[in-house]
Amino acid sequence: MSAVPRTLPGREARLARVAVAALFLTNGAVFFNVVPRYPQIKADLGLSNVIFGTALAGYPIGALLAGLLAGAAIRRLGSARVAAFGIVVTTVTTLVISFTPNWIALGGALFVVGALDAIVDVAQNAHGLRVQRLYRRSIVNSLHGVWSIGAVLGGLMGSAAAGLDIPLAVHLAISATVFGIVALIAYRFLLPGPENAERLAEPEDLATTADHSAQGLAAPDGQATGGGGRWFAGSAVRMLAALGMLAACGALVEDAGASWGALYLSGDLRTSAATAGLAVVALQVAMTVGRLTGDRVVDRFGQRAVTRAGAVLAAVGMGAALAVPSVASTLAGFALAGLGVATLVPAAMHTADELPGLPPGSGLTIVSWLLRGGSLLSPPLVGLVADLTSLRVGLLSVVLAGVITVVLARALRTAPRPEDG
Repeated sequence: MSAVPRTLPGREARLARVAVAALFLTNGAVFFNVVPRYPQIKADLGLSNVIFGTALAGYPIGALLAGLLAGAAIRRLGSARVAAFGIVVTTVTTLVISFTPNWIALGGALFVVGALDAIVDVAQNAHGLRVQRLYRRSIVNSLHGVWSIGAVLGGLMGSAAAGLDIPLAVHLAISATVFGIVALIAYRFLLPGPENAERLAEPEDLATTADHSAQGLAAPDGQATGGGGRWFAGSAVRMLAALGMLAACGALVEDAGASWGALYLSGDLRTSAATAGLAVVALQVAMTVGRLTGDRVVDRFGQRAVTRAGAVLAAVGMGAALAVPSVASTLAGFALAGLGVATLVPAAMHTADELPGLPPGSGLTIVSWLLRGGSLLSPPLVGLVADLTSLRVGLLSVVLAGVITVVLARALRTAPRPEDG
């Protein structure tokens, strides 16, 4: 097949990219404004660790239960409306947290926030992939990188508000106002029309290649273009299961840094609290860098090759850190793990959204739901292994996730997009 020359995206596409990036930023920032205020919320309500932890479980439970509704919401209202107005409603719901009188109400508010976040997450990714089709090259990794920047921004805002003793209600009202306005402004510049508009407008050769790729068949030029090869051919269920497992592996690696990194450093390696907190920082910074630079790499080498190389990097890096434990090697291991899986979740979502024969948003919804299921299950599983053996052994789950990713990466696109030459 001859390469399709790359053309510069039009003004509408460029504005839509900025707008959807703004939604990713606000989505990351809104909830992470709340996280640094957890100690104050726990103290104000007089909750024990067990009760507070029970209330916090409302968020992932809400996300898991509501996640499968995202596809229907997108088909009925469109990804632009669901993403933008969903963020506005989320900001208002986070404000309710400051007025909850007990742990039950707190858990209920977090349940709603988690449910809204799951739906918004699918919608913003669906719209980002619409914009990506206009660009005819990868941009979704940078969007996830912007989400990470938003999470850091929200965490800094929350930490500053806590340090300045700003009342929680005032702090969250400011957050809701700022990010709600950003979402409403962004909505004006998102893409209009049906969800399939850009897919139907693709040139015939590109559409044919995408269709063959998603079905795991050979492209017209005789080269496999990805989508899982013969292993997954003919079964959307097997494809979605593999993609969901890939996304869950990415979530497990990220959770390893967030939930267990500080405990491993402070417990097994006996570091200070300040040093222990650097585990999640190392992972998140490396992941953000990987996402912001990942689009060019994916365009050049293809999703499958990049995902496999990243999985090897994560497994070898974390394995070496656990084999030769020290503060430096552990921080390097978490950084390599974050860099290695940086493009994994976006790749799984992209492939799911391109599967033929599914209603708009359905593949993306199912993979996102499986990802959240993995996020909910991975902490207790790692904790169980740690209790039975040690946390050092429990963190071998990162190495296992890398190995699984290498095997299941065949579900992704083999080669770069044909228009990239």
